[in-house]
Amino acid sequence: MAATFRRPHRPRPDSERPPALRLISDYPRHWAKARPDREAVVFEQSRWTYAELADRIDACAKALLAHGIRPGDRVATLSPPHPDYYVTFLASVSIGAIWLGMNPRYQIRELEYVASDAGPRLVFARTTIGNRDYREEIAAVRAACPSIERVVLLDDGHGYADFLAGGVAVSDEALGAARAAVDPRAACLIVYTSGTTGKSKGALIHQAGLIKVARVQYAIWPVEPARVINNLPINHIGCIGDITCDTLVPGGTLVFQEQFDPGAMLELVERERITFFGHVPTALQLIVSHPRFDQTDFSSVQILIWEGAAAPVELVERLGTKCIELANAYGMTETVGSVTFTFDTDSTDVLANSVGWPVPEYDIRIAAADGTPVAAGDPGEVQVHGDFVTLGYWNLPDATADLFTPDGWIRTGDLAEERPDGAYRLIGRLKEMFKSGGYNVYPREVEQVLESHPDVAMAAVIGVPDPLYQEVGHAFVLPHAGRPAPSGESLERHCRSQLANYKVPKRFTITAEFPMLPIGKVDKQALRLMAP
Repeated sequence: MAATFRRPHRPRPDSERPPALRLISDYPRHWAKARPDREAVVFEQSRWTYAELADRIDACAKALLAHGIRPGDRVATLSPPHPDYYVTFLASVSIGAIWLGMNPRYQIRELEYVASDAGPRLVFARTTIGNRDYREEIAAVRAACPSIERVVLLDDGHGYADFLAGGVAVSDEALGAARAAVDPRAACLIVYTSGTTGKSKGALIHQAGLIKVARVQYAIWPVEPARVINNLPINHIGCIGDITCDTLVPGGTLVFQEQFDPGAMLELVERERITFFGHVPTALQLIVSHPRFDQTDFSSVQILIWEGAAAPVELVERLGTKCIELANAYGMTETVGSVTFTFDTDSTDVLANSVGWPVPEYDIRIAAADGTPVAAGDPGEVQVHGDFVTLGYWNLPDATADLFTPDGWIRTGDLAEERPDGAYRLIGRLKEMFKSGGYNVYPREVEQVLESHPDVAMAAVIGVPDPLYQEVGHAFVLPHAGRPAPSGESLERHCRSQLANYKVPKRFTITAEFPMLPIGKVDKQALRLMAP
């Protein structure tokens, strides 16, 4: 069964939004008082009310204080999307510590890099995640990172219990005093970027920014009650910001799933009556291709969204069979949350070929390299300004300086143009743009044309060296399941009918799957290594 209602769009005024509390960690106790019976957490057979969540956070925060954790100290957590990270995150930031998530998909080199760079004093960790045992990795990370004073094993009953026991002597008054001293605009979170063009950089996020973007999103997409599946990796802003904080601030329910599984996710939609459903487009492609998709009851879903990349037209149309309220948005780690939104639209063109409109709460512009806004319809870089954005990069003053324009706007590195309807259309990344015969080619434009081919599910285009044109396009194409793979000649004819000659890829590779980054985006660095 599909949802059959559309909520009329009216961005909610400040008076109708969730309260603007001082710290993100203040919300569990607030909702424990306001909605004592509201579920805060669902995981397998466990269900916590907000009062239970708040008590667990307080116990962990007291233990952190007893260990000597103070404002500015780093606390890391190695965990899948599980209530454990939720508690350690909110407990850490509530006393002024800087928290970071460590992705279980990391290999030892990546774990050591993040830990050595951030320098945590304490690490929470699971020893077993899925079929992988992490004991050797945990020992290696501790040996490589002298800042680590203690590792608390979350799946060792004695280890975590012993840690909590250390906080029993800390009084409620001492905890309250520690929290009262926290600066809401000091760094509370390090989110490491994906690092596709080099080593990952740790973006510093503050609590006031997390709260602001959550309240703005609620104004655009008010869902009540908010019941949301969380299965994104905990080291990503999509997990901590777009799902965790955006659900916590309006007093919603987080339904945890340790690993993305399309069939299990569809089961959760029905069983838990999910109201706010979404993911990145690559994951949504897997969901709509699952045998359970057509039979799944989506009647509880008030809105279905995607972020992180554009969605092909056919995917938008398939999602529209399950939910009449579709939307997408655009943001990045450094903007803390989404800064453009689609809303109250049934236009497939808007949903597939734009990322929506800027909102009044944020300053956004499409600008030339010198920061001068470009004319509507001309390509330029998306730049963002405001009191909610990242503070910069951890221990990287030069990279922080490069991130901001001279007048204080963040350089997103994303190329876009303003459509006639005022919506923004992303056309690629500055670092992905390539020149072919002296002409600029924006890969996303070519990918959208390829994805309009009836036999193509997804496409990814990169620039590769060419002796004549300097660079030419190489298109990697994923065919639709159950359809014959298109030939290179067919794809080339299709592109030539819609693109200037210099934009048409000179090489085509049909592939059964794309190399993916942990968050679900295509790994174009890996594609470059695959290109002959």
